[in-house]
Amino acid sequence: MKSLALCLALCAAAPEPQAENADGWVSMFDGKTLDGWKINERPDAWKVEDGAIVVNGNVSHLFHEKELTDFAFECEVKTTPGSNSGIFICTKYQDSGWPAQGYEVQVNVSHGDPVKSGSLYNTVKIFDPPVKDNEWYKQSVVKKGNKVTVSINDKVLYEFDEPPGVSIPRKLGKGVIALQAHDPGSKVYFRNLKYKDLSGE
Repeated sequence: MKSLALCLALCAAAPEPQAENADGWVSMFDGKTLDGWKINERPDAWKVEDGAIVVNGNVSHLFHEKELTDFAFECEVKTTPGSNSGIFICTKYQDSGWPAQGYEVQVNVSHGDPVKSGSLYNTVKIFDPPVKDNEWYKQSVVKKGNKVTVSINDKVLYEFDEPPGVSIPRKLGKGVIALQAHDPGSKVYFRNLKYKDLSGE
């Protein structure tokens, strides 16, 4: 009986799986905790505040647990003046440092780095930010095969076709989504994070 009671208690305490909406979207963030995510270093750079993930601190990355191959991803982002962050796609968890695998979608409106929000860092560069600090905007990324489409506020910025034969780690493939803490002077907010698995399409 004790074993049964323990099992029931553990089952009750276990978090419920993230539900898929009728249109296929799956929430990645419950608005209260970082359940389903893993911080690789400097956990004090991350907190949850007023239904948003707030990042502010030295280099650290927050990796989601779900591996995806082809997918759509959406979230809302708000930058503060002089801040820098990023959204990594097709990456892998690593204990420290800048992720070696996948691509970074830049989050930067007024930081000194000239590569601005929506850019595919070191690959597709946008120098004129399409959004403003202190305002929420929607960031969307669709990855299918060797193509990535990046949009802000439902406006497509570009489609990037990765050339065949790429053999370095920074390439498209199966991986996870991660958020970036860049430096102590950067404070960025993320909310309403969700994905849709497109591998069956």
